[in-house]
Amino acid sequence: MTAAAARTGLVAHVVSHDRDVDVALSVGPAECVALVGANGSGKSTVLDAVAGLLPLDGGAVRSDDRVLAGAGRGLPAHRRRIGLVAQRPDLFPHLSVLANVAFGPRAAGRSGREARAAARHALAAVGVADLANRAPGTLSGGQAQRVAIARALAADPAVVLLDEPTSALDVGAREDVRAALRTAVSGRPSVLVTHDPVEVMALADRVVVLQDGRVVESGTPAEVLARPRSGFAAAFSGLVVVHGTATADGLVLDGGSGGSGDGRPLASAAHHVPAGRPVSAAYHPTAAVVTRDTGVGPGLPRVVRALEPRNGLVRFRTDDLSADLTLAAVAALGATVGSTVRVHVPPTELTVWES
Repeated sequence: MTAAAARTGLVAHVVSHDRDVDVALSVGPAECVALVGANGSGKSTVLDAVAGLLPLDGGAVRSDDRVLAGAGRGLPAHRRRIGLVAQRPDLFPHLSVLANVAFGPRAAGRSGREARAAARHALAAVGVADLANRAPGTLSGGQAQRVAIARALAADPAVVLLDEPTSALDVGAREDVRAALRTAVSGRPSVLVTHDPVEVMALADRVVVLQDGRVVESGTPAEVLARPRSGFAAAFSGLVVVHGTATADGLVLDGGSGGSGDGRPLASAAHHVPAGRPVSAAYHPTAAVVTRDTGVGPGLPRVVRALEPRNGLVRFRTDDLSADLTLAAVAALGATVGSTVRVHVPPTELTVWES
């Protein structure tokens, strides 16, 4: 059986009492799992434990047939075969690009010739072979981060950890770095920590949402981002989140008169929360329909509190509901701050979950 065929991926159960984290995570042998959550939700704790930078209070970490940590056993960080790409590349300033990338395989015991060959192969894989003889101080941010990715690959990692790898880059550099990251995660278990939904869609096969040190949701990117079941996932994907009480066919919003002005609830095409329970719901702001308030027709009457330019659209904000409209639609509507409009969310666009 080949080494590739024998791979089972990464299995981690990370327990840290001081940080109140208890997270079980599995990653297939060629799968990239995005770990998302608010600051303090436990993402860094999981990555640190897998990398060997944080001891476990319980649980275990296994990569293929190797126990990396747990039950009194474990390997030091430098023997775990973990490739880590962090927010900043942190290249050795006194070494050339080639020597930086060759450092890992050389430290693992390979000859200088073998290490340099591995480094050149890794640099070519991420599209920066022409930078081999450059000094790190002469590189742009995007170039330096691609070199850092090559450095991780050159060490032939069993697992790749990506800790917000594009957050320190300008928008123009991110796509080139994402292409390099796709090479990095291809064919090996990878964990991506990010606050960028685009990065999730570009790289991840599955998304795991953490809240207060626990897993609260998981699924494919399409499932989690389009039909979230947690408040963080909804906000992460740019959806509008509202809160209220479940009814048989939707929810009554929190606030006076149910928050709906005329007492009518928001309707949902389907949900499984018993009536009377506290619920949250989410919809994409481009799905909402805004019309003049004539006293009739679909939608809930709302006072416009703000009009904000947003990615080529205009965000209508009310006390609880929001909608994104084109400039032409705003002009035709003729609404201004202080105007009363009606906001209609089609039932098929509303996802409801128990709070």
